Amino acid sequence: MVNIAEKSRAEYMKLRRISKKTFSVVVEREKMERFEQKLRAEGKTKAEWLNAKIDEELSK
Repeated sequence: MVNIAEKSRAEYMKLRRISKKTFSVVVEREKMERFEQKLRAEGKTKAEWLNAKIDEELSK
């Protein structure tokens, strides 16, 4: 028997995988820590920053 919550979660994750795509790179630790510190100071998340940069590149 499948728990309703688990079924809903599974469906959510399935739809998320269809509509989202991950982006992952390896960066020097010190450089990334400085970048994360800068983003915290600006009140931005890495996702927000990356989405803005992608939009900027696509609008060129």
